[in-house]
Amino acid sequence: MPAPIAAPTPCDILLLASTCLTQDDSRTIIEDAAVAVGGGAVLAVGPRARVAPAWAPGRTIDLGEALLMPGLVNAHTHASMTLMRGLADDLPLMQWLTQHIFPVEQKLTPELVHLGALLGCAEMLRTGTTGFCDMYLMEEAVARAADQAGLRARVGEALFAFPSPAYRDLDQAVDVIRALHDAYADHPRIGCIVMPHSVYTTTPELLQRARALAEELDLPLNVHLAESASETAQCLEQHGRRPVAHLHALGLLGPRTLAAHCVDLTDAEIALLADTGTRVAHNPESNMKLASGSCPAQRLLDAGITVGLGTDGPCSNNNLDMFGEMASAALLQKLLRLDPTALPARTVLDMATRLGAACLDWPDVGAIAPGMRADLTALDLTQPGLQPLYNPVSHAVYAASGSQVRLTMVEGRVLYHDGAWPELDYPALLAEVRGAARWVRRQFAGA
Repeated sequence: MPAPIAAPTPCDILLLASTCLTQDDSRTIIEDAAVAVGGGAVLAVGPRARVAPAWAPGRTIDLGEALLMPGLVNAHTHASMTLMRGLADDLPLMQWLTQHIFPVEQKLTPELVHLGALLGCAEMLRTGTTGFCDMYLMEEAVARAADQAGLRARVGEALFAFPSPAYRDLDQAVDVIRALHDAYADHPRIGCIVMPHSVYTTTPELLQRARALAEELDLPLNVHLAESASETAQCLEQHGRRPVAHLHALGLLGPRTLAAHCVDLTDAEIALLADTGTRVAHNPESNMKLASGSCPAQRLLDAGITVGLGTDGPCSNNNLDMFGEMASAALLQKLLRLDPTALPARTVLDMATRLGAACLDWPDVGAIAPGMRADLTALDLTQPGLQPLYNPVSHAVYAASGSQVRLTMVEGRVLYHDGAWPELDYPALLAEVRGAARWVRRQFAGA
């Protein structure tokens, strides 16, 4: 007698797409694919003919001619700066920060920070990003926005050697970080990170205290590092050593640390970052816009350093579109090295998915494989800019833009689908943002 046929296993959602770019350990690409999702995780992935009959979904989403892939990870941003997008453009970094951005930020409120972050979350979902690392002021408001929007996030209060709207001194700043950590210690998507802003806005005492706090709470640490030649000159004048050496002397380099930018580096400093296991978030578009230079990303990767990709804030980019960031990263390295093989599409896609997740200590994010979290996005392959399709990896990096995203899912929840945010009231959000813009204009007029 033949063995009985097993009944299909229940799952929450069955996703169907013409092509699936899994980013698994073998970088498998599946044609006519199906992905079963349940409990916030990927349960199965493979050819539709094999996977679909084995599952009984509560909901089936047939994306048709679409490229299904892991959601992108933005390894460094300041999402609330959406409220200042397009203002104070075309200025050098230090002038932009000290004369325009910092004065306005001192007048921000938690409500405005939350609103800007929520707009940033909507933009990230619209453009295929499912997780991000955020440094800003009053970061508890950013955490609430990320939670409300459904994204995955690492959030951290920016630590400065001067008062901010969130604290009056370093002791109070530490209390703010502890409270944020305690509030989200058991959250499935939101986690904390200790974030001293930079060498040039802190003191050695602050940096060492930040390191100790990160070790005590067992949290990652994120800092802007070696962002420009002017930062290096300032660090040499004030501390007698370059920024990388300064952080190393204070004990801040190591596998716990994620360094953003890393533009002005020597060969010896690259070797030091590699030897200490320090990770790097590369932000090519912001570095180009501010004329800071370019992170030698290919050299960092060649040295064995884990390098993720970030947009930086919407003030210095001016968007949160990680698809555009991938193309910029690849093209910039080719130009700088005069080598068309530098930073190939496969490597850049890794930086925006698997390596970005590794930068943020998310071991179960960045690939579509059983047991991984169901953080996914899908591109509309019927768009003229994505036809014809020969190489899905090349398309994702060189041809795609966030405007071609059809679906974004985090933890198995559909958060953007074909022009709609099911869990956000976008028209109401847009109305609030327009009101906030009037406030921002007044502040910039007086800055």
